[in-house]
Amino acid sequence: MLPIAFGELIQIFRNRLVLVTGLIIPVAVSAFFVRQHETFADIGSLGYIAAIVMFTVAAFGLYTTAVTTLASRRQNLFLKRLRSTAASDAGILAGLLLPATAIALVQVTAILAVLAAITDEPGNVVLLAVAVLATLAMMIGLALATAGLTNSPEHAQVTTLPVSLGVIGVATWVGTTGTADLPVLKRILPGGAATELAVNAWNGGVALSESLVLLAPTLSWIVVAVLLANRLFRWEPRR
Repeated sequence: MLPIAFGELIQIFRNRLVLVTGLIIPVAVSAFFVRQHETFADIGSLGYIAAIVMFTVAAFGLYTTAVTTLASRRQNLFLKRLRSTAASDAGILAGLLLPATAIALVQVTAILAVLAAITDEPGNVVLLAVAVLATLAMMIGLALATAGLTNSPEHAQVTTLPVSLGVIGVATWVGTTGTADLPVLKRILPGGAATELAVNAWNGGVALSESLVLLAPTLSWIVVAVLLANRLFRWEPRR
């Protein structure tokens, strides 16, 4: 797994398209939100800024990069060659997705640390970390499912757009309006419960038991995404 991950990390920094969509755009957008934190805090809250940063990196960084990577490796038959080795399917996927996941985690952590340094510290750091990890896991599952519908890296620019914009739209909706109205709908939409969890973790003032319940919808989306991936992702047959 680690040799695969190391090779994939090198490819990420060599691929200009992945470098821009996976690294530069998420950081640039997140930096804008952090710089204008007073304006966006008035629209929603500091917790909303934390949530939108989290989903910007998860959607445009991790999710898009993962789909592009899987589509590219399948198109150039790299997956087929890997499956002719002793590496397991789980190890192959872990190796391919580990670099993008690690980069996204570092990005989110660094940006949220800057936000905390120039504003106020989050009310519950551990709960915020849980929200970040659950969000990244959900986006990995969605990436695996989307990769099954993606024929090439170029096609990935089309297939990833609905999910990327969708989860950011949901995060914006929930982060700015809360869940007092239409709570069930907002929480079952992909990203809705994770957004509320991140907002509660940063702003505080919500009982821990009420926040932990919000993990259920997010975990449900992870299960759904993995089941879809099992049906949609096309492995090359092993030799």
